[in-house]
Amino acid sequence: MAKNLEVSYLLDFYGEVLTQKQHDFLVYYYDEDLSLSEIAENEGITRQGVRDAIKRAEAQLFDMEKKLGVAARFGEMAKGLDEIKSLAEEVYEYNLEHSLSREINDSAARIISLAEYLKEQ
Repeated sequence: MAKNLEVSYLLDFYGEVLTQKQHDFLVYYYDEDLSLSEIAENEGITRQGVRDAIKRAEAQLFDMEKKLGVAARFGEMAKGLDEIKSLAEEVYEYNLEHSLSREINDSAARIISLAEYLKEQ
């Protein structure tokens, strides 16, 4: 994963534990694509001050992920839910083509909708 995407992803999971300034700087830099100079001008501090704050915040995010692994586990769970949904769709289609059981179709449809719901959470 590219660093920009990785920082934005980790910010979604751990952003609340950063200071408000650190959080804002990361959002400005990674999500809103502002330059260090633009952020510095908007915030009334030096470019170096912005850079240092961003580097400290990045380090905190990566350290939290290394220790807790929440984002990685979430990614694995999302992959698993995609696979569950795909397999349930195969069962649903096979059952329709072979006119086997309404209960199986209902169960497969429920599995698909639960997987979609859980992935959105």
